[in-house]
Amino acid sequence: MEDSSIKALAGNIKLLICDVDGVLTKGEVILDNKQGEEKAFNIKDGLGFKLLQQAGINIAIITGRNSSIVDRRMAELGVSLVYQGQKNKIAAYEELLSKLEIQPEQVAYMGDDLPDLPLMRRSGLGIAVADAHFFVKEKADWITSSDGGYGAARDVADLILDAKGLLNDIHNGYWQQ
Repeated sequence: MEDSSIKALAGNIKLLICDVDGVLTKGEVILDNKQGEEKAFNIKDGLGFKLLQQAGINIAIITGRNSSIVDRRMAELGVSLVYQGQKNKIAAYEELLSKLEIQPEQVAYMGDDLPDLPLMRRSGLGIAVADAHFFVKEKADWITSSDGGYGAARDVADLILDAKGLLNDIHNGYWQQ
């Protein structure tokens, strides 16, 4: 798709839904000998989420795994729409649309692998991270310039905010402080 088409789609977005592993993290799950787990989140993605929320855009998480780390990070960011353990992500997606009273064309979905394809296809803007599986990138409307866990969600936040005509004012607001 051309930039003007993507910008038009992004301008309609009211909800950004993200997968976690491989999207908000680099896709590694580090397990220790004490049944613990570690994930690393990118701080730029966190600010991107905050900026979207300030602009009235809802953020949701739909992930196939369960992790208290995800609950903790999303709580820090004020993201309350968190659906974990979703082997079939479609039910959570449909619940979100109903709960928020929005249409699929108002949704951007961001993923990295095959289980994300059904939601990418249903959404107005299907986004793949730069290091997504090749087939996911082939089917995406837009591909981030950053890999998952390395600022890809911030790429999406900037795209949406720019499409809504808000990004320059945000940048200038920080510059003028």
